[in-house]
Amino acid sequence: MQVLKTLIIGSGPAGYTAAIYAARADLEPVVYTGMEPGGQLTTTTEVDNFPGYPEGVDGPTMMIHLQKQAERFGTKVNNGFINKVEFSKNRGGIHKAFTEDGTEINTKTIIISTGASAKYLGIPSEQRLRGGGVSACAVCDGFFFKGQEVAIVGGGDTAAEEATYLAKICSKVTMLVRKDRMRASKAMQHRVLKTANIDLRYNSEIEEVLGDQVVEGVRIKNNKTNVKEEISVSGLFIAIGHKPNTDLFRGQIEMDELGYLITKNKTTHTNIPGVFASGDVQDKEYRQAVTAAGTGCMAALDAERYLQSVNDL
Repeated sequence: MQVLKTLIIGSGPAGYTAAIYAARADLEPVVYTGMEPGGQLTTTTEVDNFPGYPEGVDGPTMMIHLQKQAERFGTKVNNGFINKVEFSKNRGGIHKAFTEDGTEINTKTIIISTGASAKYLGIPSEQRLRGGGVSACAVCDGFFFKGQEVAIVGGGDTAAEEATYLAKICSKVTMLVRKDRMRASKAMQHRVLKTANIDLRYNSEIEEVLGDQVVEGVRIKNNKTNVKEEISVSGLFIAIGHKPNTDLFRGQIEMDELGYLITKNKTTHTNIPGVFASGDVQDKEYRQAVTAAGTGCMAALDAERYLQSVNDL
């Protein structure tokens, strides 16, 4: 059976950047794109903060560009997903991965770039308007709502941080917290309360996102009084957390309490020799396309150096 030099599980900025660097290093990478080819950016309409696009670019187009660039250097991209892995714990050992149809892949190194999925409320109108004003990243999309009124859902540190960020560029931010208190740290709560254009509402839940093609408002309900109200907003930001796509690796790779893969020091090395992690699957702090791409580069360089060291043994 053929043994690959490098298998990349997952696409997006991390996976495709890893593929570009790995291919240029003659590692002949094979990419399995996963269930969401291109990652979260395929649901983003405009990307204005990725270097090299002075006029901006929509997310799906950027992913196509990255894929073509990876393929230009010989990367083989498969639109499929890996549903089982068997890692060797021995340095220089061969790892096994299995596709959804049962095909076994043997490889010397694996780069994991499966990303993290934003948690959403799960109501149909919210899903329908993703990319039409519903976003899970204020830093990514807040700029498009400059001077407008928006709403944000969540009560933790991330929600508080994104609410104060939005307040700097939007005319008004309505912050909807499901419980009667925020989960955010005291410092972040104070920051929210001191921001004049944040309208903080407790015990508030969204029943429906209003609008046909774009967000025009939200219908909220007070879960204590059952009083309903419609608020006019042009953007809705969901900040109730992310879930790293790491269930596949549970029990084999070290993770933190939230399920993010743990990498050693400032590298992309996991606790398994020859297995590396890049992008949002190991980054719960920044979660930006450019930082994901950076760790994709790091993972490819780490894989190349690992293979060189194994060959030198």
